[in-house]
Amino acid sequence: APAPPRPGAKRLPQAIVVGVKKGGTRAVLEFIRVHPDVRALGTEPHFFDRNYERGLEWYRSLMPRTLDSQITVEKTPSYFVTKEAPRRIFNMSRDTKLIVVVRNPVTRAISDYTQTLSKKPDIPTFEGLSFRNRSLGLVDTSWSAIRIGLYALHLQSWLQYFPLSQILFVSGERLITDPAGEMAKVQDFLGVRRVLTDKHFYFNKTKGFPCLRRAAGGSAPRCLGKSKGRTHVQIDADVIEQLRDFYRPHNVKFYETVGQDFRWE
Repeated sequence: APAPPRPGAKRLPQAIVVGVKKGGTRAVLEFIRVHPDVRALGTEPHFFDRNYERGLEWYRSLMPRTLDSQITVEKTPSYFVTKEAPRRIFNMSRDTKLIVVVRNPVTRAISDYTQTLSKKPDIPTFEGLSFRNRSLGLVDTSWSAIRIGLYALHLQSWLQYFPLSQILFVSGERLITDPAGEMAKVQDFLGVRRVLTDKHFYFNKTKGFPCLRRAAGGSAPRCLGKSKGRTHVQIDADVIEQLRDFYRPHNVKFYETVGQDFRWE
């Protein structure tokens, strides 16, 4: 016999993980979906950047069914750098809660490059792509791997539509060193009870990542997939130093805007 339909209805998301690429968004999604009051879409729908013309009903149809007591979450990290995304999300609902997972922009860029390199082995070197003129220290901000890390710049578009109180900034670094602490903030922000605690996590030394312990329902322990925790390409220390210098003022501006020091210096 066919399975009975799942109870509940498909609802537009009340919370969206809007950024940033290679920041730790998949970990946040995998961790939060363990919560009984949260239902999350497993794939990235790219509605507010690539599929907007398909309309809100198409978007809603992708969502998991939820009970009235549950909230729907989706993640598409490219929204953070999409010019139209803030206005489009605001037009769906001005009450949408936004989660941005940020990480040291230099390590984020190297991670981004590492991922691209695994798909296109013949791209230029990281150094070659990072600078318009290395000896002059001119960084190429048109390269997406560099540009995404200008968090303060991208944030300005969001603040035209949403107050800071509706945006949660999660530290990609602390997500690894203290997953329960960062996820406590996420649960509080979403207005759900703190179900996820220390006892849900263990540190997998091989991956260098926290993993979820076996849930009460008997599902196996969950670690992030093979593509996560890739070994980064080795980059010359001088290049890293130049990029750190480049990002420093941008980072400081970001810390001041959000009222939070991420300690990337």
